[in-house]
Amino acid sequence: MTEFFEILKSILYGIVEGITEWLPISSTGHLILLESRLPFAFSDDPLLLAEFSEMFQVVIQLGAILAVVVLFWSRLWPFTSKKTTEEKKSTLRLWARVIVASIPAAFAGIVLDKVLEAFSGKDIDGWLYNAPVVAVALVVYGVAFIVIERINRGRTPRVERVEDMSFGTALSVGCFQALSIVPGTSRSGSTILGSMLLGISRTAAAEFSFFMAIPVMLGASGIKALGFLSFVSETNAVIPPMAWVTLGVGCLVSFAVSMLAIRFLMDFVKKHSFSPFGVYRIALGALVLLLWFLNV
Repeated sequence: MTEFFEILKSILYGIVEGITEWLPISSTGHLILLESRLPFAFSDDPLLLAEFSEMFQVVIQLGAILAVVVLFWSRLWPFTSKKTTEEKKSTLRLWARVIVASIPAAFAGIVLDKVLEAFSGKDIDGWLYNAPVVAVALVVYGVAFIVIERINRGRTPRVERVEDMSFGTALSVGCFQALSIVPGTSRSGSTILGSMLLGISRTAAAEFSFFMAIPVMLGASGIKALGFLSFVSETNAVIPPMAWVTLGVGCLVSFAVSMLAIRFLMDFVKKHSFSPFGVYRIALGALVLLLWFLNV
């Protein structure tokens, strides 16, 4: 029965990841809140569970990444006979923009994290992964979405397609993505918000956010996985088979739900603004703060 409940938990985590990774409402924030209420319990070792949960919340994103690759394969794969020479060059230029945009997040996630840990004894996760930080970030970005949508109302975007984006603009969007190192801000939320501030259309902002996720999330997943394996090696911890089962199930569910969530968002932004997501973020942030204040 315990194993059954652990699998149910991993399914729920996968559903939450698949929905919140692409909608601008913070997947990390939701997963942190879910983990605080429904932690894994397949081991009696609390340190192992803590290390596994930290890795799980990142590596589960691999399923979400695969959904982007599958849905946008024709846009992302340059080496196909179906594309003309110019179309292949355009795809390679798209990847070049994505790589440029990934530099700030890589710097923030690797260099700043190590510097902070060296000077304070705790990494970014140790300082920021808690309910109050998530709640404040949810509210601040929620307000920002509503305000920016009102400011942009009636304005014509200067960039309608991802292919029309300059490398300088891509780097600027990447700087906004780096802000998502704070849990609750949302990686997609930060990039979409930054894109809109830079005059990029909602559709192009959402698409570029999807594409930017591929290298960033692959890198983050690899780092977390290696960190967990290093912990296992150093402590000689015994990993129960259920740990790998929950990770696999979470990734599969994340992939399936992401396929639906991405399609939903692309259809949604063609007809609606991001303001409803802003309202949701404010409401959730207020609820989290209230529960934290009441110590519930």
